[in-house]
Amino acid sequence: MEFMGLTSVAVITVLCYLVAALIKTTPLNNKWLPAICGILGGILGIIGMNVMPYYPASDPLTALAVGVASGLAATGTNQVFKQLVSKSR
Repeated sequence: MEFMGLTSVAVITVLCYLVAALIKTTPLNNKWLPAICGILGGILGIIGMNVMPYYPASDPLTALAVGVASGLAATGTNQVFKQLVSKSR
């Protein structure tokens, strides 16, 4: 059952990453991406707590924190990938 909870956190990260990738195609300044991903992750964290039976948080504040951390991990993942690609060139 613990695996299902961790999977839900990864799903939030992937969803936030995809939304950030979509936003990058718009004229919106990229400096807003971490804030957007954090807010979206927080919203998805609260939703996940209420919808998923094995979500790793049982109260709204913890669910919000898990969601925000997952959303911000999406931007961190993007930056790590960009750094690895640029160093290999």
